[in-house]
Amino acid sequence: MELPAVLSVVLIVAGVWSLAVWPQFLRRVMKDPRSRDANGKATRFLTVHVVLVSISLLLGAATAAIGIAGLIG
Repeated sequence: MELPAVLSVVLIVAGVWSLAVWPQFLRRVMKDPRSRDANGKATRFLTVHVVLVSISLLLGAATAAIGIAGLIG
């Protein structure tokens, strides 16, 4: 399947957006007091958000890669 160049660019922008935004979100979550219990152990709050961010980064990288592949041909 061939993608028009404009759609490839949209995929690249969406992928780069995800790769730029999610790490910043994770930094804020890690500073949140709900991320660690009184003993410093990670809480479910942190675990869920780490999983969410990891999946989102993976999908963002895949989206950008598909866009690049569409541009290259």
